[in-house]
This record gives sequence, structure tokens and C-alpha cells, in this order.
Amino acid sequence: MRRLLLIPGAIAARLQRDLLLLILLLLCVGFSLLEPAAVATYPLRVDWSTIAALTGLLLLTTALEESGFLQHLAYHVITRMHSERHLALLLVGTAAAMASVLTNDIALFIVVPLTLGLHGMAALPTARLVIFEALAVNAGSVLTPMGNPQNLFLWHRSGATFAAFVGEMAPLAAILLGTLLLLTLLAFSARPIETHEDITPPPLSRALLWTSLLLYPVFLLLLELRRPWLGLAVVGAIFAAAFRHIWRQVDWALIVVFILMFIDLRLFTELPRVQALVASVGLHDPQRLYLAGVLTSQVISNVPGAILLAEHSGDWRIIAWAVNVGGFGLLIGSLANLIALRLLGQRQAWWSFHAWSLPFLGAIATLAHCWLFWP
Repeated sequence: MRRLLLIPGAIAARLQRDLLLLILLLLCVGFSLLEPAAVATYPLRVDWSTIAALTGLLLLTTALEESGFLQHLAYHVITRMHSERHLALLLVGTAAAMASVLTNDIALFIVVPLTLGLHGMAALPTARLVIFEALAVNAGSVLTPMGNPQNLFLWHRSGATFAAFVGEMAPLAAILLGTLLLLTLLAFSARPIETHEDITPPPLSRALLWTSLLLYPVFLLLLELRRPWLGLAVVGAIFAAAFRHIWRQVDWALIVVFILMFIDLRLFTELPRVQALVASVGLHDPQRLYLAGVLTSQVISNVPGAILLAEHSGDWRIIAWAVNVGGFGLLIGSLANLIALRLLGQRQAWWSFHAWSLPFLGAIATLAHCWLFWP
């Protein structure tokens, strides 16, 4: 009974620490008060396949962290890097390359914990590195259909071949990555990395490590086969049987954040005034469509933005360019931004993120517009 009485207090304390979770919860309550009958439809608005995939990835990433492997890998990386700039370029390049093949979310679940493992080994601008990794996965994921959810949606809707889609997105990927690499050179100094004298990697749990490494390709294969729930069942059952403590270490609040985002954003896009506003913009004009995609992503994120605009226009190329550019700027522009900062776990990094991301959005939105519409 005493434990049950402590639960409301623990929830209140968590909400006080987690501003994003609190905002999303209040929005959900507000929508529920405005239209109580819609509450019964909330489960239908959640993309449960994405939730299953995210839960499986959280289990696997948590297991890798608990095994000590990422800290060991971080130790070998930090002892071979000559400067902060070299390290930043390595992490940004790795994150971007992985995102084009494994999707942006999966890339973050590998690169960000690795970066956090560097924190205790050297004096590094860890928050800035994670922010640039978020920018990197958004940039790298632009190139291919499987790089991010909005690309996958638009690719299926367009009927284009894989090669044709990559060909249309390659110029944008070049603009984003070229600008990001230049910004990385400017943002990180060439001073040598100062490692702590007593750094040693933590003990390595080989059983947990090998279990995680063997489950990763199995889980990714099941995701590719569109069987995320089966993948989660396999991963979850093995960890529950052999490493039960991993379940307790997972950031379950992140799962709640994503569920609330699905509900809140879809309720928002279904508002009659929002639908009427989008319809009145004049999306038959490619330049207006591009601007609408960039700005809409800043309000409702780029995946819902792509879905909303695709209902009013068949120009998938402009929509794809616009919503991928719109993934930068405000934190909500891309779910990858939210994942990166959640993994970082520093609320003050929200302000730092926008200090880098908003100017970056201004630069690449202008460059992409010039490429698309320059006479």
C-alpha cells in the first residue's frame, strides 16, 4: 500500500523534470476536454509498429550500454583521435552514413551512447557532439527511402524506383552534408583531446554483449520484413529470461513521449481549421508547397507534415525536399532530434540545439530553394 501511495508523487516528480512529456500530456488532456468522444479513438492514432520497433531498439541499446561494450569502444576511439575536430568529423560522418542505410533512429541509438561513453574519459563538448549527431542523421537519412519514415512513405506513394528516388534526393543530401561538414569544422576546435590520466574501460559482460550483438541483426531483419512485434517478442523474451535487469533500465518515458506525440500531432492535423488552412495555401504552386513543407514540419514534425501535404499535392519530390529540410530548425521538426536529446539527458541542451539548428535551417532552406527554383 505504501508503494502505491508513492507512485503519484514519483510521476509528478518525473513530469516536473521532463518538460516535453509534461507539455505533450497537457496537450492530450486539452484535446480530450475539447472532444471527449475522440478519446476512444486514441489507440487507433498511434503507430504501434513504430512503438514496437522503438522499444526493441531501446532494449538492445540499453543492453549494449550495460555490457560495457560502448565504453570499451569509446576508449579505443578516444585514444586514437588527435583533436576535437577529428573526433567530431568521425562521429558526424559515421552517424550520417549509418542513417542512410539503417535509418536515422537506429543510427542514433548506436552513435549517441558511444559518444556518452567518451564523456568520462576526456574533457569533451559532449552535448555539442550529440547535437551535431542529430543534425548528421537527419542529413544522411535524406538520401535513401529507408533513411527515414517520411522518405519511405513518399517513396511508396510516388511509385518511383529505388534508383530514381536516390537520384532525386542526392542533390539535397549533398547540400545538407556539405553544409554540415563545413559547420562542424567551424564548431569544433583543433586543440588536442585531453584524456583523464586514470581512464580505464569498465568491466565487460561478454554474455550480455554477445547476446545483444546476435540479437541486433535478427531484430533489424524482422523490422525489414515488417514484423516489429515479432522482433520485440524475441528480444524481450530473451532479455526477460536471461538479463531481467535490462527491462528496468529502459527509458520508458521515451515510449510514452512517442505515444503522446502520435496522438497529439494527428489530432492537430485533423482539426478542420488546420485542414482548411493547408487547402487555402495554394499548394499547386511548387514554391508555396516547398515553403509549406518546411514550415509545417516546424509545427507538427516532418513525418505528419509529409502525410498532410501528400493529401493535397502529388509532387512528391518537392514534398520530400521540403519536409527533410524541415527536420532541422525546431526540436519537434524531426523525431530523431527528440531521440538524440532524450538519450543525452540534459534539458539545457534544448537551447544549445536551437542555437545551432535554427541557423542551419536558414542556410540549407535557402540553398535547397535556390537549387529547386533558380531560373
